[in-house]
Amino acid sequence: MKWSAPCLIASAAAVLAGCSVGPKYQRASVPTPPAWKTEAPWREAAPKDSIPKGAWWELFHEEELNRYEQQLLAANQSLAAARSRLDEARSLARVASAGLFPVASVDPNASRNRYSGNRPEVSTPGPAVTQNAFEIPFALNYEVDLFGRARKTLQAANANLQSTAADLQNVQLVLSAELAADYFSLRELDSETQVVQESVKIEQEGLVLVNHRHEGGIASGLDLAQQQTLLDSTVTQLHLIQQQRAQFEHAMAVLTGNPASTFSIPVAPLVVAPPPVPLGMPSDLLERRPDIATAERSMAQQNALVGVAKTSFYPQFTIAGAGGFQSISLSSLITAPSAFWSLGGDLLQPIFNGGKNRANLAAQKAAYDESVANYRESVLTAFQQVEDGLSDLQALAQAADSQSAAVTDARRALDIANNRYTGGLTTFLDVITAQTVLLSNERLSTQLLGQRMVASVFLVKALGGGWDASSLQNEQVHPQASQIVQQ
Repeated sequence: MKWSAPCLIASAAAVLAGCSVGPKYQRASVPTPPAWKTEAPWREAAPKDSIPKGAWWELFHEEELNRYEQQLLAANQSLAAARSRLDEARSLARVASAGLFPVASVDPNASRNRYSGNRPEVSTPGPAVTQNAFEIPFALNYEVDLFGRARKTLQAANANLQSTAADLQNVQLVLSAELAADYFSLRELDSETQVVQESVKIEQEGLVLVNHRHEGGIASGLDLAQQQTLLDSTVTQLHLIQQQRAQFEHAMAVLTGNPASTFSIPVAPLVVAPPPVPLGMPSDLLERRPDIATAERSMAQQNALVGVAKTSFYPQFTIAGAGGFQSISLSSLITAPSAFWSLGGDLLQPIFNGGKNRANLAAQKAAYDESVANYRESVLTAFQQVEDGLSDLQALAQAADSQSAAVTDARRALDIANNRYTGGLTTFLDVITAQTVLLSNERLSTQLLGQRMVASVFLVKALGGGWDASSLQNEQVHPQASQIVQQ
């Protein structure tokens, strides 16, 4: 029975491969609270009540925001860079999988050579020889994965691939949340602009009234100067609000992949209310936060690299085969007498290398310990961010209710001050003060609505934006038979 070199290699691989050294991976433990600290009105999410996967911003029911988010997904350059990093990691995983297969090569060559008559290969001098040489050699090398070095390397590469995929999702979540926060901040400034413009209109009417009373000798020049000062100050505030709006608009231009000079957003006051954000259990964050998944997969990668480092203490067994055709004439090249072949094995056992292997293993273990600490820190930070979001929304909701009452009171106070001033019971300073207080309270009420919308965005971001780590399971490279014939 005859055995070819590929058959011998496959047989040896089946018999010798399978042993794998190094630690088995287990996710590091982390303290997880049983429930959220902040109490009602927040509630846990039911199976049918969850944040929309992927397009989490649809939770806010803002069609304009949806359009900007789609622009971000299509044109944001930071997101494009993250996608390229994922493609790079996928290709590197394919490179790692190649270590499980034999390496075959062919090197056809032809030459014409003149050999000296006094060459050392002959015992006595003779005539010089000129001849052709034609050769078609084949080589086949295969390192049997005795102790799992190639498999551990592929595990590390796949874990890095999954970590990069989770990082892409985290980049998308961070950027989309930033865009949504900028959008609601801009809309809040539109509402604030409307409030200040209304105040400017009222103060202009007041200035006309005071001016008529001054011309009639009823109001003093001081009243007129005070009202003019108030009007100028309010107009100044309007310009500053417009400056802030321009900055948010420019930031949104970059996020959506547009030049700031050609990007504009029509003015539209903020009229939406914060939506109820469905919550899960704290333990859900371990699967829903892409940054936690990134840290966890990095931990798995470092664990696999510890195994790779351990294989350096064990032998490396390589099977090598070579063959082909060699002749001095093309006409006799592909013939039986011109064939040659060789088959052998090599077993390399490290004995002494100055402690290099031990130092490398210690370094990989330290890197793994670092990844465990980073993972636990990511989880603790996630719990903090969710609790921050919940407490922020609760406090802002209470503040918005009390501020609404303050605006109503300030309007009533202004009406009373105007009536008393018209009746000659008080000075115009009371009217000025009431106008200032009303403007301040109306602006604060508008700002609180904007802060609640932004807090809702960041709470959804803290919850992972509806993402699920199960999507990473399909993001890995498997060795395939087709790689044997691929370059």
